[in-house]
Amino acid sequence: MRFLVDACVDVAVDRWLCEQNYDSIHLRNERLHRLPDEDVFAKAGAEQRVIVTIDLDFGEILSFSGGTIISTITFRVHDTRGDFLVRRLDAVLPSVLPHLERGAIVIIEDARYRVRPLPITSAARPDR
Repeated sequence: MRFLVDACVDVAVDRWLCEQNYDSIHLRNERLHRLPDEDVFAKAGAEQRVIVTIDLDFGEILSFSGGTIISTITFRVHDTRGDFLVRRLDAVLPSVLPHLERGAIVIIEDARYRVRPLPITSAARPDR
């Protein structure tokens, strides 16, 4: 599995993913930390990478992508320090890998996680 770690995520996450033998790049290490979110999304798609982010904008970008399936892992946590993100990712990643391979949005929270398969259709959305 290939990952693209967003500039807003601690580089420790990228380092840990590489240590786990995943193909991972961090935008900061490629000097792309100022890349607009739409371009990050396009880069992830072109390189077939899962976006790892704290930025909630990728869900919106995905919804306007015309059916493009790019898996994302979004942290919605109170503690955004690298060591905490790594612990949460270590606890969740083995369970969600099959979902990410098929296409999914994974939301990792402080004590739980959620998986939303892609593509998201109007039938799959909960009633409001």
